[in-house]
Amino acid sequence: MKKGKKHIDPIPEEFASYEEAANFWDSHDTTDYPDDFEDVEVQAKFIHRYFEVEVDEDVMDALIKQAKSLGVPASRIANNLLRRQLLAASQ
Repeated sequence: MKKGKKHIDPIPEEFASYEEAANFWDSHDTTDYPDDFEDVEVQAKFIHRYFEVEVDEDVMDALIKQAKSLGVPASRIANNLLRRQLLAASQ
């Protein structure tokens, strides 16, 4: 069987809605349209960085329980505990 060129639909001049544009790009690959896009230079600044730390299940359960009782996110409790522990260890 002979392999032919892949049929590529043209990009519509305009989309009637964001949903129509989303539907088009959900079923099409931007790499099929290299001449229709241009490189742009972007400068980005990270405002916050997040890290993942593995903890034992019982520790996480206690952290979540305490956070719920205080009405704050578990991450706030964890950050405060780690900050205090690291400060105490550095003194």
